[in-house]
Amino acid sequence: MIRLCAENWLLSPSAFYPDSPMSDITDTFIAPPCREQIDILYQDEHLLLINKPAGLLSLSGKNPQNLDSVHYRLVQLFPGCALVHRLDFGTSGLLVVARNKGINAALCRQFSQRTVRKSYSALLFGHLNDDKGMIDAAIAKDPALFPRMTICAVRGKPALSCYQVTDRFYYETEDGLSLPVTRVKLTPETGRTHQLRIHCQYLGYPILGCDLYGGKLLPGTENIPRLMLHAGELDFVHPVNGEPVNARSPCPF
Repeated sequence: MIRLCAENWLLSPSAFYPDSPMSDITDTFIAPPCREQIDILYQDEHLLLINKPAGLLSLSGKNPQNLDSVHYRLVQLFPGCALVHRLDFGTSGLLVVARNKGINAALCRQFSQRTVRKSYSALLFGHLNDDKGMIDAAIAKDPALFPRMTICAVRGKPALSCYQVTDRFYYETEDGLSLPVTRVKLTPETGRTHQLRIHCQYLGYPILGCDLYGGKLLPGTENIPRLMLHAGELDFVHPVNGEPVNARSPCPF
């Protein structure tokens, strides 16, 4: 069994932009420059396990100003590598990266067969009444508000998420407000786009800092510094040696 918790070495944006540092970008459709580093927690000849910072794209966008991404940084050092799965721009945490096509296919099968276990930490606005529960609500693309998703029993794909409360407290904002907040462990049983974010909104307790699904609309939430969602647990089977891999990344908030 491989247990991973320690940081190893780092990839910073300065390694790839030594002569032309990225300027600040304010357009809402352009990702602002990410100064944070990628932590490589584990590597062998077959795969990498990394810790993605919040505010970094998983894959480069079509706009040339959205070139910087997890994949763009990694492929400089590991040619041919591929992200097996993605995290949203604002989400931090664990990602597994395949170093060749065969490993990518093997790991993708584990995801499609739902044998990979993922858990996230999140801060939700409000104090949940129940200590644990399940959210069963189909998700579809919102035809009017790209890139948003919507809950839709008719057009949507089945989506299931479980939550467990780990703490209830008051979050002190920079403006001096005290917001009621619940810390939860979220476990997606399916892998729909924006699943955890829209499911928490559907539950009535949006994730703090979520600009698409209500986490910045409530009083006092406008200046939350980031999306309060972190992929902290990732369990799968190594595609070559068959050993269980249990990766952990401490929550940064």
